Amino acid sequence: MPLPVKNKKIDRPSMRDTVYNKLLDWIVEGVLLPGEKVVDKELAAHMGVSRTPVREALRRLEDKNLIESSANRWTRVAKIPPREPEMIYPIIWTLETLALSTAIQGITPEDLSLMKQANEQLETALEKEEPVAASKADAEFHEIFIRRSLNTHLIKILHDLKIRYRRLEVIFFDASDHDRSSIKEHETLMTALETGDLAQAEKTIRSNWKKSLDRLRIRLNAEKHQED
Repeated sequence: MPLPVKNKKIDRPSMRDTVYNKLLDWIVEGVLLPGEKVVDKELAAHMGVSRTPVREALRRLEDKNLIESSANRWTRVAKIPPREPEMIYPIIWTLETLALSTAIQGITPEDLSLMKQANEQLETALEKEEPVAASKADAEFHEIFIRRSLNTHLIKILHDLKIRYRRLEVIFFDASDHDRSSIKEHETLMTALETGDLAQAEKTIRSNWKKSLDRLRIRLNAEKHQED
C-alpha cells in the first residue's frame, strides 16, 4: 500500500474531517488505486492518529461508493465500473448548463479573473505533463461559475460527481492525453459569460465535456485492446 513519504501529523480538533479529506484526496489523485486493499491500522500509523477516525472516514467513503469491503475479510478502494464515464459525464454537462443559466447574470469581474487564473494554471500543468495539477486547475475553473449559481443542492450534487470524474481523469489520463483545445474552449466560455451570451456558454460547456468523454473512450478502448 504505497503512501506519500512525507506526511504532516494531524491536529486533533479537526481530526475526523482531516483524515476523511486526506483519504479522499489519495483516492481521487490515484495515490490509492482502484482495487487496492487498505488497512486501517497502517493508515492510522502513517497519519499519526488512532484507528477510530480512520475507520469513520472509511465508512464515509464507502457511503460514497469510493471504498468497498467484505465483512472481516478486506477493505479496498472501489473499482471503477466500466460504464461509469458514460453514466456520469452526460449528467455533469447537463447540470453545468443548468448552473450556467442561473449563474450568468451574477458573474462578476472577480469571477472572470479567477477563471482566467485557473485556466492559466491548467495550461501550465498540461505543458509540464502534471495530470493531478491539471485536474485540480480544471475543476477550479468550473467550480467558480458553479458556486455563482448559488444553488446549494446543485453545487453538492456536482461536487460529488466531480470527485468521481477527477478520479477517472487522473487514473486513466496522463497530461499528454489532454486536448489543448480545452484551453480555448474555456476562453470562449469566459467571453460568453462576460457578454451574457447564455446560448454560446451552454454550447461551449457541452462541447468541452463531450470532448473529454471522447478522449476517455479512446484511452479505455486502447487499454482494452492491449489487454486482449
